[in-house]
Amino acid sequence: MKDRPALTAGYRLIALESIDSTNAEAARLARDGAADGTVVWAKRQTAGRGRHGRNWESPEGNLYTSLLLRPEAAPAEAAQLTFVAALALGQTLDGVIPVGSNLAFKWPNDVLLDGRKVAGILLESSGSRNGRLDWLAVGCGLNIQHFPQDIAGYPATSLCAAGVVEPEIGNLLATFVDAFAVWRARWQGEGLGPVRDAWLARAARVGGEVTVRLPGNELRGIFMGLDAGGAMLLDLPDGSRRTVTAGDVFF
Repeated sequence: MKDRPALTAGYRLIALESIDSTNAEAARLARDGAADGTVVWAKRQTAGRGRHGRNWESPEGNLYTSLLLRPEAAPAEAAQLTFVAALALGQTLDGVIPVGSNLAFKWPNDVLLDGRKVAGILLESSGSRNGRLDWLAVGCGLNIQHFPQDIAGYPATSLCAAGVVEPEIGNLLATFVDAFAVWRARWQGEGLGPVRDAWLARAARVGGEVTVRLPGNELRGIFMGLDAGGAMLLDLPDGSRRTVTAGDVFF
């Protein structure tokens, strides 16, 4: 691939024209012994996927990447890297989106631009016998030129549709990895606290009503923030508070 960007120290790039899924490739590399900090980048995906195994449209012109990590953490703790990735995406987009644009994070794994999904994050992992992860793939898809017309009923957009003059994808990737490395270091050194605070500062609908769809159930309540581990705090109409660790959120 031409125009391979230089990445920050500790991260190594594998650039591909096409792959089934960057997360799937990261998993294969992990099983073959690839090191922490391996970054898979593909121009297109033939079998991209989102949460719950949903198909993800992956035409050339968007950013598709996965960071292979080997965190010294239990699965629940490592899942907090979703927020690290969101902050890195937000920092990356701040440098290119039009002045006055509204960039926000939607729990648990989306980035919104003017109320529409512009990027998503997908974590996949494998555990080891001591209760800690063997590896973790942090997959990110950023809509640059293209966006799907419907994402499970939620509107989407792209940078170009939002008025951004088409940016160079390699530069966006390098900026994202740089920012991820900085926030990851803070998470490792200081815990989730600073990451959670920065995420909440740009969180969508904090203090407002949301609907959370769970398997076989649906909750409506007020999104009150995140607990110490990153779970959603939801105040229900009956006055009780529910801690939600996974679900699809709608406004």
